[in-house]
Amino acid sequence: MASIAGMSISAPSRSLSFQQSQATTKISSLKSVSFSSQRKSFQSPALRSLRFQVSCAAKAETVEKVCEIVKKQLALPDDSEVTGESKFAALGADSLDTVEIVMGLEEAFGISVEEENAQNIASVQDAADMIEKLVESKSA
Repeated sequence: MASIAGMSISAPSRSLSFQQSQATTKISSLKSVSFSSQRKSFQSPALRSLRFQVSCAAKAETVEKVCEIVKKQLALPDDSEVTGESKFAALGADSLDTVEIVMGLEEAFGISVEEENAQNIASVQDAADMIEKLVESKSA
């Protein structure tokens, strides 16, 4: 449970990202999120400036492996910072690079990505989330 500015956030399973200013706290394995406040309304100026981002994110290992594949496919230096939030276009990838990244992901994870799904991948997190869905449906 995280508590900031009189608000508490409980996160029992999957992934929750809470941002206030430039501080970010991530809680892994979130299935449900509950927000509570000692106030009944969010009219406080301090609370209005808070930004919540909730995502059912892929496992950290999957994101890390995707980051490494993206670095390799784009021939980025080892010290380049690539995170789940990294957009392929911001890393210098064009549409051909994105196709090559998807092909590298297919090979590394033993999956097959449909063209329509591949077109929806814009970031490392998008790719990792899609991979986990495909791997889960493949094993089911």
